[in-house]
Amino acid sequence: MDTIINNKRIGLKLLSILPILLTVSLLSSCGQADSQDEDLQEELVISVPVEISELSIGHISSNYATTAILEAKEEAFVVPRASGIIEHIYVEEGDYVEKGQILAQIEPRRYHLNLDRAKADLVGVEKELSKINKVYNKKLVSDDTYDKLTAQYESANATLSLAQLDLKEATITAPISGFIAERNAKVGNLSESFQRERMFHIVQQSELYGIVYLPEKELSKVHKEQQATLNLTAVNGANTVAFVERISPVIDAKTGTFKVTLRVPNPDNLLKSGMFAQVKLNYDTKQNAVLLPRKALLAIDDSVNVFVVKDGIASKQAVTIGYQEGELVEILSGLTGTEKVVITGHQNLRDQAPVEIVNDDTSQDETLELAQDNSNQLAKS
Repeated sequence: MDTIINNKRIGLKLLSILPILLTVSLLSSCGQADSQDEDLQEELVISVPVEISELSIGHISSNYATTAILEAKEEAFVVPRASGIIEHIYVEEGDYVEKGQILAQIEPRRYHLNLDRAKADLVGVEKELSKINKVYNKKLVSDDTYDKLTAQYESANATLSLAQLDLKEATITAPISGFIAERNAKVGNLSESFQRERMFHIVQQSELYGIVYLPEKELSKVHKEQQATLNLTAVNGANTVAFVERISPVIDAKTGTFKVTLRVPNPDNLLKSGMFAQVKLNYDTKQNAVLLPRKALLAIDDSVNVFVVKDGIASKQAVTIGYQEGELVEILSGLTGTEKVVITGHQNLRDQAPVEIVNDDTSQDETLELAQDNSNQLAKS
């Protein structure tokens, strides 16, 4: 009996101690977990991989971008002035012709006969007038008869001139120098005088025009001989220089735009009428500007920012930008030009975050190459 009572007492003591042991064990386990979390947090602080670029010093321009269709400065639509069957055609599309060069010939026999008849009529009137002149001074012929014969002579002379002109117009010639852009005439066709269908279309392309329409707010920024750059996909994206030739003095009330005519030199005839061109009208060019790749910019807190990398830490820096051209922007303030800025991997980057630069030195010359391209284009201009 005593043994049973003792065992019960020992069991009660163990039950009272067990909660204490469990509490100590839990506290110990929590302490170890907190320690492990701290170690994991320390291990999770890693560097963010980024690409950087250096700033550069170069040229940058302020431009207005638009489009234009190139047009021939001079063009002529050739229509016949004489009627008849087309006997010969001497040119084809693409041929270059000089002013006055023969393009086609209308069958001239009818016009030769008309000319011969006019000549004969004039000779007859001249002989009759010669006889009258001998007796007119002696007052043997009335003034009325003399006046009528004189009028017949003048009429015959005019008829002869018209017959000569008709014969001349049976030969179709080029009114201007240029390229044959279109030939509608065919040998054997009947042509009518001043017909609506043109026989030939001639364009002079040594100099072209580009017509652009600008918003009225741009009027004060445009002036004669202002330079523009044309990019033409039809010639492998080549750039060519144009100049402002004319500025319309009125604003179109319906569109709010005004017309500007660009003069496009084309000495080698590489450009063709009808080509589509991307136009950049140059307002101003700054030299020795601090330039930065456009993709380095981030809009944060209503301001333009970049991340500057120094000693493996990326720091957020607010900047003020100026001109923007292509992939480059001008930095007016916020950077000195000697910094290295993040261009890739900065979208989710935090201020003062550690970074790891993954691009090598050669790829950091991107801004320098872009700036050099700008300088080369200006030099060619």
